[in-house]
Amino acid sequence: MTSATTPSSRPLKLDTSLSTSTTDLPEEPGFDATRPPAQSLIDACVHCGFCLPTCPSYRVIGKENDSPRGRIYLMDAINKGEAPLSAASVQHFDTCLGCLACTTACPSGVQYDQLIASVRPQIQRNHPRSLPQKAIRQLIFSLFPYPDRIRLLLTPLALYQKLGLSKLIQSSGLLKRVSPQLAAMESLLPPVTLSCFADNLPELIPAQGPKRYRVGMILGCVQRVFFTGVNAATARVLSANGCEIVVPKSQGCCSALPEHQGETAQAQALARQMIDSFEETEVDYVIINAAGCGHTLKDYGHILADDPDYAERAREFAAKVRDVQEFLAEVGLTAELHPLQAEPLVTVYQDACHLLHGQKISRQPREILQQIPGLTLREPMDAALCCGSAGVYNMLQPEIAEELGTMKVTNLLNTGATLIASSNPGCSLQIKQALAKQGTAIALLHPMQLLDMSIQGKTL
Repeated sequence: MTSATTPSSRPLKLDTSLSTSTTDLPEEPGFDATRPPAQSLIDACVHCGFCLPTCPSYRVIGKENDSPRGRIYLMDAINKGEAPLSAASVQHFDTCLGCLACTTACPSGVQYDQLIASVRPQIQRNHPRSLPQKAIRQLIFSLFPYPDRIRLLLTPLALYQKLGLSKLIQSSGLLKRVSPQLAAMESLLPPVTLSCFADNLPELIPAQGPKRYRVGMILGCVQRVFFTGVNAATARVLSANGCEIVVPKSQGCCSALPEHQGETAQAQALARQMIDSFEETEVDYVIINAAGCGHTLKDYGHILADDPDYAERAREFAAKVRDVQEFLAEVGLTAELHPLQAEPLVTVYQDACHLLHGQKISRQPREILQQIPGLTLREPMDAALCCGSAGVYNMLQPEIAEELGTMKVTNLLNTGATLIASSNPGCSLQIKQALAKQGTAIALLHPMQLLDMSIQGKTL
């Protein structure tokens, strides 16, 4: 679905300051012996350049070191002791969104996803970050994976929004000058409503009509607090299509946020908690409605591969995980669907990277949406380009993320659609922010919200 682009014909030109002889190296660490990037995976790259036009960071920055090919060269040099894991090299690894578009585009099948996933923990263990970087990361990973902690802040955040302080802070630009990362975090904050304060789903939801499947449902962390309407809609859609739903209250974060940023110990602990929560539920499938979460849940076998107590249980759990759109396309819809408005509803579906590139799910959401009477889908240009959200990337690298968000929204609006369907909470927040900056008002809903309204006979 990407626009046709030829690989770069420019000669490979890396920053020579990152590759020096071993005798000239400063006293800086390299990769340690715990899961460094596999040399066999590095050697699979033939440096053809097909990844370059698909890479969002390269598109924005335009430097070889900020492309998959360039980062693989850096990995190779560090692996061989020809370059250190320096602040300069870490900067280039940090600009990677982890969107995985390069893995889809690569004709040689280079597993860049595994390479960058092995580099992130190496950076966390072996590279001393600055105090401001440490503080921002500590705030993110101590807060967002824990719904109960987020809810402790909801009352002051609600007052902050109701009193107009948020608009004042954003218009002044003061916070952006002090900390672009904190400013990005503040600007992405969705409205605090009453539904944010408590989970609204019971532990067992019966199927409507004959029971076809017994499924578990994952609520997410940020999704659980700020997107309760999406979770409620998902549950109603599953129930209406013959699913008995189990919602364990002991579940927590899926571990996607820390896993994507190399916080290995935290990611593993959260993955174990998730597995424990569903272990005795006897479900046929475990359903998730957030793209980034689904990609990580399906990777539990890798995340816990070295844990003798959980390795096999992780593989069994991962085998049951289905994105909700993947699941519904596989088992079929049984509930009757109704038009969402009298005239045709022109909709554009926004591909989330970890659904499209990570889980290879593209056809299924479109098939599901097109079953709604009167709904017409349009395809945007450059559909596979990342919106810039990428987990917490838009908080850690706000300038690059903002430019990508502008590109994404421009392409979505150019379709002439009157509604955007988005399957990931991070993408939804990023796109809404970009829409607001362009002064454009257009509805954005999760596909499950559209299906839910169609089943209930509600109109937009």
